[in-house]
Amino acid sequence: MGFARWLNRTVGFFVFSLLDIADFLLCFTYKTLDYFLESERKPCYCYSPPEAKAKTEKIIVSERGEYSKVVSLTRNKIHFDEISDTLYSRGPSLLTRLSKLVRSVKCFNYRGLIMRGNVVESCDHDESKKKKISKSKKRLMTFNSTVVEKSSTAPRWSDCHCSFCTSWLTSSNRDSLFVKVQQPKDKKKVRDNVVFIHGFVSSSAFWTETLFPNFSDSAKSKYRFIAVDLLGYGRSPKPNDSLYTLREHLEMIEKSVISQFKLKTFHIVAHSLGCILALALAVKHPGAIKSLTLLAPPYYKVPKGVQPAQYIMKEVARKEVWPPMQFGASVLSWYEHLGRTIGLVLIKNHHLIEFVTRLLTLNRMRTYLIEGFLCHTHNGSFHTLHNIIFGSGAKLDSYLDHVRDHVDCDIAIFHGGKDELIPVECSYSVKSKLPRATVHVIPDKDHITIVVGRPKDFARELELIWQRSHST
Repeated sequence: MGFARWLNRTVGFFVFSLLDIADFLLCFTYKTLDYFLESERKPCYCYSPPEAKAKTEKIIVSERGEYSKVVSLTRNKIHFDEISDTLYSRGPSLLTRLSKLVRSVKCFNYRGLIMRGNVVESCDHDESKKKKISKSKKRLMTFNSTVVEKSSTAPRWSDCHCSFCTSWLTSSNRDSLFVKVQQPKDKKKVRDNVVFIHGFVSSSAFWTETLFPNFSDSAKSKYRFIAVDLLGYGRSPKPNDSLYTLREHLEMIEKSVISQFKLKTFHIVAHSLGCILALALAVKHPGAIKSLTLLAPPYYKVPKGVQPAQYIMKEVARKEVWPPMQFGASVLSWYEHLGRTIGLVLIKNHHLIEFVTRLLTLNRMRTYLIEGFLCHTHNGSFHTLHNIIFGSGAKLDSYLDHVRDHVDCDIAIFHGGKDELIPVECSYSVKSKLPRATVHVIPDKDHITIVVGRPKDFARELELIWQRSHST
């Protein structure tokens, strides 16, 4: 085991060093292509906020800590959104280290030694001055323009333009999430509501194609099942000017589900990233939650003195090449432009990939998961990954404390014993914060098959959870 881990990290070092170079080159490639195809060079996160030049209606308020705040200026009000620092500082890449080395060499050769009488001033002296200046500046609140421009809602040239991915543009409710509802024909018989929230690079089909057909007739006659495509996924809106922050995701769920269906009470079933949104909803609507079912919650206990967002990113996106799902998550997390390239190659051709999959499997394999994995935009998935999974790390402790003290409902946690993306320890960490929660580890299932591989069993388990909530 020790040798395998060493080999994984060693190979990963060389592979990710090459990816550092590739992402650096792709940065200039996309700026050139954007200029010729969209008549403007889109800014990216390769530079720190002061270096990013963007003309937008949003500005960044830089403060001490791991967050910057984005101020959205609208006609009626000002919003303060927290964006994760991992967008700008994703750790030292190979090229970053080399550039620092080159600067230090230049510093020594050209500015290193300045003779003033008997005094020798070195570059370190100048650097200490800079540090003192930077520290003094950190005490002040500064305003810098964000790197995301206010743009049209039309998809970018590198995004998919098919009728499925752009269906929200022609919808009468283009400002609301796509919602799939299954309910009794007689709406008066609806006893309660269940809201399903999918995870990262997924869609409502994760629930509608697995659980919805497998609920018992009794459950189908009593419950209204509501599955949403989150902002940026499936058939929901994919605005180019969104930063896909926690506030934006929550407001869209509240507008498209809670307000639209006038929900006074409801159960929540959430997977992976959706668990963060579920906990945030429970904090905002403590009296409305009847039960919380969390699958593979990405909750990491952050050591004291460590920036939560950076710590969680390094835990979730370790620079290792095995297992494949871990490698894919790492590439999407660390490399903005490589992620966009994956979108250009795969997302724009998801219909072809679906066709080839059906052809190779003689139409025996259902391809609904492709809808989640490939029907989104790079802008949406990249920002959601950093601002929700990584950026919400500092908030989860307070969310869990609030749920423990103020939300009176049953809490069930499910985790695949073979989950290679989110470790089982995350679920037990949630249990340590919520003592009344029950943890169910499914031995032979992973991050996806915990639902996809056992839909009938999980449907029965959910029904029992909802029944218990009525009896208490």
